[in-house]
Amino acid sequence: MKHILIVDDQLGIRLLLKEVFTQEGYEVSLAANGYEALELINEHNIDGVLLDMKIPGMDGIQILKLIKEQWSDLPVMMMTAYGELNFIEQAQRLGASLYFTKPFDVFELRDSVNKLLK
Repeated sequence: MKHILIVDDQLGIRLLLKEVFTQEGYEVSLAANGYEALELINEHNIDGVLLDMKIPGMDGIQILKLIKEQWSDLPVMMMTAYGELNFIEQAQRLGASLYFTKPFDVFELRDSVNKLLK
């Protein structure tokens, strides 16, 4: 069973995505910030990370850098509000596999993640 980590400071988004990916047969872990995310990646065998760009404290770019420094092969998919193109370009340079703009189509997101991870 593939294990996916969802990192977003909005509880509603975490719960929605947990529901979607649990139904797809993934084991799902949730983190509200970068510190929780890094701890979970360290403790579990995570197969992919869905990471929000705007998180208080440590933002998505900082979290992505830290993930890629320690787990360079771990696929990270960024979620960002529409119009943050400079962040998207930076995330891609740092090794983000995919990106989705919010509000995203949850089925499109699910299908893209499945294609990448399964």
